[in-house]
Amino acid sequence: MLHLPPGVLAALDVLATSVLIYYLLLLIRGTRAVQIMLGLLTLVAVMAVANMLHLVVLKTLLQYLVLGTAFTLPIVFQPELRRALEHIGRGELFHVAQEEEGDAVDLERVVDALARAATILSRSEIGALIVIEQQSGLQEFIESGTLLEAKLTPELLLTLFTPRAPLHDGAVIVRGERIVAAGCFLPLTEAMWLDRRLGTRHRAAIGLTEQTDAIALVVSEETGNIAVARGGRLSRELDDEERLRKVLRACIHATVPTRNRVEGVVAALRQRLRVERPRLRHRRSVGESSRG
Repeated sequence: MLHLPPGVLAALDVLATSVLIYYLLLLIRGTRAVQIMLGLLTLVAVMAVANMLHLVVLKTLLQYLVLGTAFTLPIVFQPELRRALEHIGRGELFHVAQEEEGDAVDLERVVDALARAATILSRSEIGALIVIEQQSGLQEFIESGTLLEAKLTPELLLTLFTPRAPLHDGAVIVRGERIVAAGCFLPLTEAMWLDRRLGTRHRAAIGLTEQTDAIALVVSEETGNIAVARGGRLSRELDDEERLRKVLRACIHATVPTRNRVEGVVAALRQRLRVERPRLRHRRSVGESSRG
């Protein structure tokens, strides 16, 4: 049996635990579990503050809330746990693909591609369901379809939703300026207030937007009407392309990666320093001339 000093064993224990936590975080990245974890950590932080300030009632209430949340975690994280077990079973736990951060999203280009494709599909009465990812990750739904990682263009959207095409039945998921996957399966809403004339696409769009902050663009196959789902609500028919552009522009958030934000701040500071330096030199020259 191999005997190691206690310090070495403790270091190996911390290192192995850190590596395991790191790869588990990679597994849940891009899913709704990230927001749930942030919410749970916020509750724990507020409970710690309440404990420091001796707020007995608030601390007790938060303790019961965190305890109840801990019991529901296996149910809430069921998709993520299933993904983790599948990766472990395939021996892919330590081969999680890391996504590269792209450039800032061109909102006008995304809106133009979506509006043009939806208008053409509406005129042809071809059904379509396009999901635009926002802050909530949609990785579990992306994995249910066929991965594409293709540039977002109206022509590609029209090709994907062509009748009898292999991927025309499912949903297309858009992330930034790219089509991530097609033929994806979405959860159906269980709301009883919906019109019975609404088809599966509309119910899937409402079901997904009930659970996430994604935006769903739906084109009816029966009537050709265009609708936008957000927050579990379905908009009225948007047959006018310009009106559709305005709605999409108002709903879609042009997210900028954190790295680009930091680089933008650094560039702004550099530019400001370059502007300020001549002024400082000018002030020095004026002071020297006044002294002389």
